Amino acid sequence: LLQIFRKPGEQKHSKEPSSLQCMHLAVVACGDRLEETLIMLKSAVLFSNRRLCFHIFSEDSLKPEFEKKLQEWPSSYTKKFEYNIYPITFSVGNAQEWKKLFKPCAAQRLFLPVILKDVDSLLYVDTDVLFLRPIDDIWHILKEFNSTQLAAMAPEHEIPKIGWYSRFARHPYYGTTGVNSGVMLMNLTRIRNTQFKNSMIPGGLTWEEMLYPLYQKYKNYITWGDQDLLNIIFYFNPECLYVFPCQWNYRPDHCMYGSNCKGAEEEGVSILHGNRGVYHDDKQPTFKALYEVIRDFPFEDNLFQSLYYPLQSKFLDTVHTLCGRIPQVFLKQIEKTMKKVYENRVIVYLGANHRY
Repeated sequence: LLQIFRKPGEQKHSKEPSSLQCMHLAVVACGDRLEETLIMLKSAVLFSNRRLCFHIFSEDSLKPEFEKKLQEWPSSYTKKFEYNIYPITFSVGNAQEWKKLFKPCAAQRLFLPVILKDVDSLLYVDTDVLFLRPIDDIWHILKEFNSTQLAAMAPEHEIPKIGWYSRFARHPYYGTTGVNSGVMLMNLTRIRNTQFKNSMIPGGLTWEEMLYPLYQKYKNYITWGDQDLLNIIFYFNPECLYVFPCQWNYRPDHCMYGSNCKGAEEEGVSILHGNRGVYHDDKQPTFKALYEVIRDFPFEDNLFQSLYYPLQSKFLDTVHTLCGRIPQVFLKQIEKTMKKVYENRVIVYLGANHRY
């Protein structure tokens, strides 16, 4: 069946629209993650160029709130995306077990290839992610996959001696530091068509066949839930993973022990991942500043006046912190992105006037 998408404010579609041409973005939101998810979606819409199709997996109680909030956005932004809201479902194993694994509902991401059967490629992100440049740019990485790669993630850490997996893991993990699943680019078609090597049977298993036996085998050894399972999968199938650099999944670990993400130092942060709850406490004011400025941006056209200048001002208050000492890492990419948005609008405006 085709996925039926809705534009904000629409009740039904008679046919599937442009979802085959759009960039597919999936998120799983349960518990108190409504606002965080909406701010993430807002950052995606603010900067992206191509059309977006949002796949929002949430508890039934959150669905009306998502509908209401998305419909409140101005039409200049809602015309840039379509969305579908799905219930939380697990196709194999014990649903309650999956739902409680690590964080509420987080294991849902493991089932995206099974549920979204008509989607070819997909970017999955955690709710606590913010885009500081167009999704188009990470979407292009799909074209860099070789013939065996079917997913892309960033390393869990840059330095093995202070990385979590290299110090504490009691199960197999990818590479020298493991990978972080908060930003995961997937070719779902390849995932559905691949037989995965594993530690259970020699002949290989499909993605869906593998999930529950894998969980049963390692459930007493995993700490980070579904992320650990993904690390185990790619430990046995390293040729299937494309590893993208740390600026595409920039976390407090990249600056709280000193700056250790060279890509972000050179290019700026592309995707900010505020794990450890840093958007909501005062432990990492730089992360909180970005979150609050995007949250409070009133959807005006002037991104510099209403977003970038408030951000610069907030950053002045964080220069005494470890992450705040390197403001250019956080500001470089978002400034570049906003300049491009501004230039594109000027070109469109001049082009429109030139016709008359």
